[in-house]
Amino acid sequence: MSQELAEFLNYMAHSHSRSACTVDSYRRDIERFLAYLEKIDKKFFEVDKNIALDYAQELKNGAFSKKALSNASYARNLSALRSFYRYLMLQKKVEDNPFKQLSGSKKAKHLPDVLTFDQVERVLNVFDLKKDEELRDRTICETIYACGLRVSECLNIKFSDIDMSNGLLHVVGKGDKERIVPFYPRLAKLFENYIQRYRKKMGDSPYLFVSRKGKKLSARFVQLMMNTAGKKADLPFGLHPHALRHSFATHLLDNGADLRSVQELLGHENLETTQIYTHLTYDRLKNAVSKAHPHSLKK
Repeated sequence: MSQELAEFLNYMAHSHSRSACTVDSYRRDIERFLAYLEKIDKKFFEVDKNIALDYAQELKNGAFSKKALSNASYARNLSALRSFYRYLMLQKKVEDNPFKQLSGSKKAKHLPDVLTFDQVERVLNVFDLKKDEELRDRTICETIYACGLRVSECLNIKFSDIDMSNGLLHVVGKGDKERIVPFYPRLAKLFENYIQRYRKKMGDSPYLFVSRKGKKLSARFVQLMMNTAGKKADLPFGLHPHALRHSFATHLLDNGADLRSVQELLGHENLETTQIYTHLTYDRLKNAVSKAHPHSLKK
């Protein structure tokens, strides 16, 4: 890793309170670009608008991956490079930002994947609770669904964050913002079972969820684990951690929770971010009416 990139990533992590996942994504995106510069025999300070445009076109067309990038991935790559060169300008290492005029395609608006309650139960029931590691994995999945957590928030849970007697979980979210989320009795029993049977044998790490070697689990591990669980549960789409978070929010609204309470539980800064789940709820209600109402069935 170049010195400039290492300094930039440290700056992003500490000055902008970016999540570890975002910083890691930026690292991969910028390392890909620096490898491209090495291939064309250019240094970072020699990059002009033409080189930036050539790279962006090759990036979008999938020259550096097996397939063309999605709009979201393409936009993130350009955002990473704009931020990198903005930092280099602050450090007086370049005079201009060659990526400042390049912007990613607008993200296609789509509603998030949401599971029905029965689908959630199917996923949770694929785990064999007699096996220690599957008990851990089930506990991870249920924690994300029960508390509406981001995967990073779940993996950052420490023993000190769990108030078992009151059924409350202390969560540290984006930008180190803290919130308290209640959890139901079934999850409390899972916590107790997991800690007694598996976690106590895995060393003295402060983190709740660890590997067989006692190391904190990665987000990638959880993503792969959930994808496998979703296939076993025969879901119609690939299961990812955020789908359980989306399902948490949607199921609360379906059952009468108010929007501001859901906003607080999710740790959303803006109510607008939470409002997407009202669209999901309305769509489900409209779908139910169209399938069951006598007048909807008339041709």
